Amino acid sequence: MSQTFAEQARQAARSRLESIVDHLAELLPAQGPIGTFVHHNTLHAFESRDFEQAVISAGSKLGCEPFLAEEAYREEFLDDRILDRDLRWALLEDLGPKAEKIVFHRLTRLDLRERIARYGIPKASGASLDWLLRETSTLRRFRGDIPMDAGRTFANEGNAGVPELWSVCLEAVQRSPYVPPSLASSTPIRHRDVLLAACGTDTDAWVHPVLIRFLGGFLDQGLARWSLPGAERGLYSCFLSLYSHGWASLCGRWASALPRLILEERQLGLDADASLRRSLDALGVAEDDVPRFLEATALALRGWAGMIRQMEQRPDRVPARSRPSSLMEYLAVRLLLERAALSYAAGRLPEFSGGLPELRLFLRKLLPSARLPSVRERAWNLFHAAQLCGLTAAKMRALSDAAVAALEFELDAFNETQRRRILHSAYERRLRSRLCDALVAHRSVAAPRYPAFQAIFCLDEREESFRRHLEEAAPECETLGVAGFFGVAMYYQGATDARPRPLCPIAIEPRHYVGEVKADPETAAVRWRRLGRRQSGRLGQLLHSFGGTFIGGYIISALWGPVSIVPLVFRVVFPRWAKRWTSVLPFSQRPPTRLLIDRRSGTPPIGAYYGYTKEEMAGIVGCLLRDIGVAERLASLVVVAGHGSTSLNNPHESAYDCGACGGGRGGPNARAFALMANDPEVRALLAAEGLSIPAATRFVGAQRNTCDNSVEFFDLDLLPVQIVFTMFAAY
Repeated sequence: MSQTFAEQARQAARSRLESIVDHLAELLPAQGPIGTFVHHNTLHAFESRDFEQAVISAGSKLGCEPFLAEEAYREEFLDDRILDRDLRWALLEDLGPKAEKIVFHRLTRLDLRERIARYGIPKASGASLDWLLRETSTLRRFRGDIPMDAGRTFANEGNAGVPELWSVCLEAVQRSPYVPPSLASSTPIRHRDVLLAACGTDTDAWVHPVLIRFLGGFLDQGLARWSLPGAERGLYSCFLSLYSHGWASLCGRWASALPRLILEERQLGLDADASLRRSLDALGVAEDDVPRFLEATALALRGWAGMIRQMEQRPDRVPARSRPSSLMEYLAVRLLLERAALSYAAGRLPEFSGGLPELRLFLRKLLPSARLPSVRERAWNLFHAAQLCGLTAAKMRALSDAAVAALEFELDAFNETQRRRILHSAYERRLRSRLCDALVAHRSVAAPRYPAFQAIFCLDEREESFRRHLEEAAPECETLGVAGFFGVAMYYQGATDARPRPLCPIAIEPRHYVGEVKADPETAAVRWRRLGRRQSGRLGQLLHSFGGTFIGGYIISALWGPVSIVPLVFRVVFPRWAKRWTSVLPFSQRPPTRLLIDRRSGTPPIGAYYGYTKEEMAGIVGCLLRDIGVAERLASLVVVAGHGSTSLNNPHESAYDCGACGGGRGGPNARAFALMANDPEVRALLAAEGLSIPAATRFVGAQRNTCDNSVEFFDLDLLPVQIVFTMFAAY
């Protein structure tokens, strides 16, 4: 009975830990490998909040800036990219009924905040403030950027009133009953952060180089000359076997305790989650602090942690090979390294003799206590607010203590973050106004009732310019937008691809495999091309392997470097000639191919099914046509155009491809959709559901190159001659 109870307790602890890890993983970058490097929402963990609150929370949690700097927004005023009325409307929208309330000296809250946001109060505190007051002309002349009405007020007395105004502000602050908020920041949760703040020792500077090297070798996709030994056993097991002996000494003296920690892990037979729980106990992390502690630990190196999480969740997106790993294993490995580093750091503290559980409490006593803003710092804000509002020394002296306290409260409430938030709202309002003005001024062209042809593009913003040009150059056409995978979520493997890749949004895991094959694989041209590609691949592999050696790298760079200059110069200086020359090479000619989209028996290399059934095809075609509203008015020619880009030397090329295809090119999806929509059996199934596609209507798959606006059409040999003639006449 007791053993069963203990097992249940372990399962409950494991479930709670897994829940915590899953929750904190939402904060990690959900970026796929470089081959599927497509943009994504970096605020996906904050989607339940308003945008402004989301960026403020994310900025605080991730150590990022939520908005531009105040100075950047004020520069936009000079270029008329923000107007004064935009700022005023943003403040009115934010304040609502509180805008017209008098806060002090006949000034409303709206007027005060408008002046503060428009002209700003320079940031200064401590030694920097002392330097400004002593070494600059701040106390000898008024600001040069104050509003016109304030400038007229100070024009009578000139700069002679500046020192007196500063003295009055100092006196006003000293007699004000207002108690400003303290300047203390939140107490760090990680041992490293407390140690850095208290003693200046950064254990991450020890741990990160070791962890990055290890993770780089573990995640290698075949580019490294030597594979990491034991990587196939998983992240945690590989680390234990690699650093359990002499390798740890190469990390530095701080890692001297690492072999002992690993030996204890092995003797106890702990897996990753048990090791993580043991490390939390060894560090003295209370049960209530575990979520926040693990969150901060994962975010300390969030790029690598995000890669591990992506390999754990989507191994199908890994370019070459996926190795068993999990975020839980990553955290377990990291805490082992941190325990070794903290043990070494604790031994160097002369007044500390306890263990790691007591280290954080000891260090927190060394942190500087919270402090209130000094009198000069408070007077600095008051001094600038008086200039912006046109308050002379006499007017400031006449203010009551309650009025001064009210002004200080307003200045603290409208802090830097709030000012940047309002300025950003005004910036966006100006952009919206310019966009709406352009749309109103632009001549609207109604879509033709019976278009000569229709073109379906991706919703990507890079397709908009092409659509607008097509609509104006050929008013008889109609363009439409939809997610660029066209409802065809699939693993796709081209005829020359080494392995399949998913072509669908990153949140979807496909179940269908679609391959591309040569239409006639036994022709001499196809065999010659296959031989050429095989030999060039072998040569590339040989150069890569040989170039990784000390002597080979020197020889290849010395011999191949000068030779590579010739094609480089041609591509840069004579790009058109270079393209024509490469297009006549025998390896550059692509033979005709076909997509295998029909369901076949067997188990595909990845996914659950080969191709689609006719019912699945009908569902895909019918859903898309109904969603874009053309099910009842199809033209005789419908072009389905995916998009992609080309690059010669950009490792992030996939970022320029289709986001709806997970960083791939949308041509195969468009081609597959066109084949489905042209299938007679699919059309018969759709007709039985009430969606009748005219017999004369033909769908054509295409792919637009967003780099040079060229368009490639697929499977034209399967279409009637008159349709092809009409299409190219229109194009």
